[in-house]
Amino acid sequence: MIPLLINTPEAMLKIRVVITKDASAKALELLKTTGALHIEEPRELDAADRAKITEKRNLIRKISANISDILSHVKGEHRILIPEDIKAQPLDTILHQTGKLREKCARLREDLSKLETDISNMEGMGRYLDALAHEINLPLKDLNYSGDYLFTKVWVFPTETCKTFLEKTREHILEHITVASGDETAVYTIGRTDRQGKVETLAKNLGVFPLEIPDEEIILQEFIVKKDDIIRQKRKQIDKLGKEIETITTEKLEEIARYREMITREDETLSAVERTCETRYVSLIEGWVPRKKADRIISQVQESLDNVFIDSSKPGPSDEPPTKLQNPRAIKPFEVIVNLFSLPRYGGWDPTPCVAYFFAFFFGLMLCDVVYAAGLLILARFVLDKLVDDPSTEAVNLFRNVLYISGIVALIFGILSGTYLGDLLNIYFGIELQKLALAKWVQSQLSDPISFIVISLVIGLVHVNTAHILSLIRGIRERNKGLVVSKAGLFITELFGIPYVFKALLHVELIPLSSSIYSLMAYPMIIGLALIVVAGFMQMGGLGGIFWIFELTGLLGDIMSYSRLAGVGLATFYLASAFNLLADWISAGLSGFVPGIIGTTLGLIIGIILFVIFHLLNLFLSSLAAFIHSLRLCFVEFLLKFYEGGGRKYTPLHIRPERHVIVGTKS
Repeated sequence: MIPLLINTPEAMLKIRVVITKDASAKALELLKTTGALHIEEPRELDAADRAKITEKRNLIRKISANISDILSHVKGEHRILIPEDIKAQPLDTILHQTGKLREKCARLREDLSKLETDISNMEGMGRYLDALAHEINLPLKDLNYSGDYLFTKVWVFPTETCKTFLEKTREHILEHITVASGDETAVYTIGRTDRQGKVETLAKNLGVFPLEIPDEEIILQEFIVKKDDIIRQKRKQIDKLGKEIETITTEKLEEIARYREMITREDETLSAVERTCETRYVSLIEGWVPRKKADRIISQVQESLDNVFIDSSKPGPSDEPPTKLQNPRAIKPFEVIVNLFSLPRYGGWDPTPCVAYFFAFFFGLMLCDVVYAAGLLILARFVLDKLVDDPSTEAVNLFRNVLYISGIVALIFGILSGTYLGDLLNIYFGIELQKLALAKWVQSQLSDPISFIVISLVIGLVHVNTAHILSLIRGIRERNKGLVVSKAGLFITELFGIPYVFKALLHVELIPLSSSIYSLMAYPMIIGLALIVVAGFMQMGGLGGIFWIFELTGLLGDIMSYSRLAGVGLATFYLASAFNLLADWISAGLSGFVPGIIGTTLGLIIGIILFVIFHLLNLFLSSLAAFIHSLRLCFVEFLLKFYEGGGRKYTPLHIRPERHVIVGTKS
């Protein structure tokens, strides 16, 4: 969902702090300073908690094995200084880092061992291949070959055993070459592949295995010549790998030492907690924190307290985390409006963004006067604090910002339409509204009742259908087929039915189309109505046959309800104009009733006083009406169609900042 229209509450993690009872007060004070933990009613330490402790100790064992393996590659003795204020890290992170380093060292060690084995094999078989080189000169791979028809092997026997082997394999070997090497004899054999298994079995029974000869193209005699160079190259590779392992472990030695110290401390803490769990001398603090702050809080608790076990986990299916809204600064004040309806449920939708746009727009359109808007801003700044018990609360500040934003929108509409205390400037100075208006089209539309009503109904059509679109999306997410079919039918009926009805009944063409196309619009309109009826049966069973009609009448009633935008807006203007005339008439009447300068002065003073009183009254009435009707349109015509609240407010444990308080009573 687009965050600019619908937001979601901030993700939460469940935090469980297990600590000895004598340290519980200190733990609570520490958690107060973090100001982020929403405390829940604690439960007894159960098997699940102990299982998590065991799980953490198993992680520590794995990390310890990784560290021991890494340190086994370190040569010499190194002294590492461990700082006292060492910062703890999550065990998963330490396991990942040490495991990655261990795997890297293991791969290098494996390559090194393979090279050492190759050198050992080459040195071991070298003297036998030296003797064979005087008799044959074949590629190395031909000395250890197995094909479809023939196989070759080189065997090394004690001299007496060699004779036994040759006698027993006489029927299976086609050709053989024997060379003596001290007390041993090397035998190069060629045989049929189908007899290879029998030959190898006979050799195995005699305790002999073939030489592991490299599968290379190099000629035997050439290999003998280059063997020493090959061994030297492999030893250089071994030295290089050894230095690389040493460099890696030395560079990470300080980090590994810190890791070892961390897990040692953590293991001691868990061991202490396990012991206290058995004797029931522990306290359990449980609650919710925003995911963004979880790592900081866990780290702070672990660094500040001894013998503490702290665990975090995502919300489970049965959990009901509190709701912490996360809206941009410009939209956040309107959270107080949504909360008047119902706080969003955790994991659900937060409609604050769309409520903010529409509420401020409706309010500004209904107030729509530069002076009234400025007066509202002044009252919000200087008077609101005196009307509440505690002006420092977040709710009061949010409400004040709602009035600021809505008043600014009203100020903009007033400037665009050229409205200053109604038509005050026109009455007293003869300046027409058209000349004052920054946007003449806006002034002409808002000053004409019919145009204003039409604009209000169009706004209502957009606002209501936005709610129905969000309801459709919710139905798709929840796989509510009845709701999806109902909203699809409603949109089809609106799209084709509204132009058709206006053309057929009122002879008004909303879209410039031919009469034949308008006639065809009746068919999709009927399909849309059929879908609404079907959805009624899907959602309410037999009652759906009756209540489907309210889907259409409700839509019509909802849209007509937006005519209140024009009603309140025009009432604000006309009341201001009426008060201007009334104040002027009273002032003129008094001036005529009492002759001379006294009558003129008296009429002017009383006229000004009445003028101020009348417009303050209109400011109060218009602002109150704009606020109430904006609430009504956002709540009844909008939120009820898709929004489900029922969330719990996120109230973290925190230290209240110092503030001034008033005691006693005014004299």
